[in-house]
Amino acid sequence: MTVVESAFKPFRVMAYIVGCMLLALVAAMVVKYGFGNATPVAIIGPLHGFLYAVYLLTALNLGLKARWSWPFTLVVLLAGTIPFLSFVAERKAAQRVLRAQDAAASA
Repeated sequence: MTVVESAFKPFRVMAYIVGCMLLALVAAMVVKYGFGNATPVAIIGPLHGFLYAVYLLTALNLGLKARWSWPFTLVVLLAGTIPFLSFVAERKAAQRVLRAQDAAASA
């Protein structure tokens, strides 16, 4: 297992978790403002915040090890703040990592 592969797996897991938690947070906001119940936001909000911090660390770790450009790394880091974008960023990151692995294997 290469260094990039070992950094890619935790990033992939965190991208899915943060994406799902952000969708849950949006649903909790609907409950809060639509039905006047703030309890779901009080639970999901801090949990998403903590998991987003872990996501930032795993994404930065992968970006540094895979030697991504700073603009691409920044987009991946911010992907956990927009619903559904972490899923898109994970797919783009997977394509980059797999392309780099294929290029290294053929060289």
